[in-house]
Amino acid sequence: MKAGLAELRTLARGLHPALLAESGLKAALVTLANRVPIITTVRADSDGRYPEQVEVTAYYIVAEALANAAKHSGASAIDVRIEESGGRLRIEIADDGVGGADLTRGSGLIGLQDRASAIGGSLAVDCPAGAGTVIRAELPCE
Repeated sequence: MKAGLAELRTLARGLHPALLAESGLKAALVTLANRVPIITTVRADSDGRYPEQVEVTAYYIVAEALANAAKHSGASAIDVRIEESGGRLRIEIADDGVGGADLTRGSGLIGLQDRASAIGGSLAVDCPAGAGTVIRAELPCE
């Protein structure tokens, strides 16, 4: 489990796999989800391609969210959903863990917000104590 978390953290911090460039976001996220020590489901509206910076940003957001969930949430399941609507790529990562994440502690969640805003997107975190965590990002994809 520690090796898997270390790999997720490395990916989240800047190295993106060739699979992302070659096969697109959905394939890269499915591969990433298979490395998480928690049952993780990836659902995407399509196998479509998006601008490179959108795919890379989305990948990093999901990678960091999965690493955080694996390390801190105590979750038994994680659900990743990707959909495109109105020129926006919507990403949701939800776990059934303990919740209680704090945006003011640590740099992980703040880093995710920074990544999203750097390309004109947004990121929100909903994590009431005892009720799991939901991270939602919207990125421009046109």
